[in-house]
Amino acid sequence: MLTLTGMLVALAASQAAGSWKQLPLLPDKEGFAGPFAGVSRGALLVAGGANFPGKKPWDGGRKVWYADVYVLDRPDGTWKVVGKLPRPLGYGVSVTHGTGVICVGGSDADRHYADVFRLDWKDERLLTTPLPPLPCPVANACGAIVGEVLYISGGLDKPDAADASKTTLRLDLAATKPAWSEIAPCPGGGRMLAVAAAFDGAFWVAGGVDLVAGPGGKIDRRYRKDVYRHDANRGWQRAADLPCPLAAAPSPCPADATGFYVLGGDDGTNVGRPPDRHPGFRKTILRFDGAGGKWIEAGDLSVARVTVPFVQWGGRWVIPSGEARPGVRSPEVWSVDHPVK
Repeated sequence: MLTLTGMLVALAASQAAGSWKQLPLLPDKEGFAGPFAGVSRGALLVAGGANFPGKKPWDGGRKVWYADVYVLDRPDGTWKVVGKLPRPLGYGVSVTHGTGVICVGGSDADRHYADVFRLDWKDERLLTTPLPPLPCPVANACGAIVGEVLYISGGLDKPDAADASKTTLRLDLAATKPAWSEIAPCPGGGRMLAVAAAFDGAFWVAGGVDLVAGPGGKIDRRYRKDVYRHDANRGWQRAADLPCPLAAAPSPCPADATGFYVLGGDDGTNVGRPPDRHPGFRKTILRFDGAGGKWIEAGDLSVARVTVPFVQWGGRWVIPSGEARPGVRSPEVWSVDHPVK
């Protein structure tokens, strides 16, 4: 069982304690937002994502999506490019399952996708196996595995969508013939860039961003703080709201036997600020206390990243790249250790 409580509550002093460690930089000077990431046979995989390789967006730069798959076989090793995704792709959902990484949905510069596939690093070769596609395209969704069931919720079905989705889907990976099925929609309306967690035998969805009509027909973002859990017996139930609206924190969230953790995120308070003067995202760690049913501040992150997966790799948890502030990615890969029972 993973015991994160003591480690994460003490993160405010983590630098002095030496808990945080920077792993080798990804071999891209910009780094990526929205990559897929997970672990296959002991190796860390990071794939796809997007960045601005030339000018920044406020200077007219163009966002570029990538298909490269990187592998790091040990924390003190060297990143290797070992293959390509089926296409340049980012902003999907990725989870480690068994000996591989499941990648769901995502987008490129032109459209969103319903594709689902599995990446396996086996005998120094990258294997890509198609899985049942989603019923419809989606990007910027959230997802997590509860037991052998993969849940996906929210997101956008196309780049110019005027509404965020509230659809929630499940895929039983243990079934003889896995097939996606739709469950009741997540309450509270549509959302994208929410975070997901698997905790207490349930699937959790927290925060995110809804799309609303603004002045002159402009689509605005509304940041959310509502939280819901779903299990097979009781369906959806509302849990305690986050202390403030949050979106795009690393997801799936880390969890232990007593709760789960939201690591920073975008609270929307700097929306409208010139991007080149954005101070960066929240560093506050929030812990949902399962026994008390409430949120507790649990220290600070050493680095704040958004639109990036959170990955368990052996005895460490990893934030591989991600967005440091709007339009700015980072090739840094950070990990924090925790005790394992």
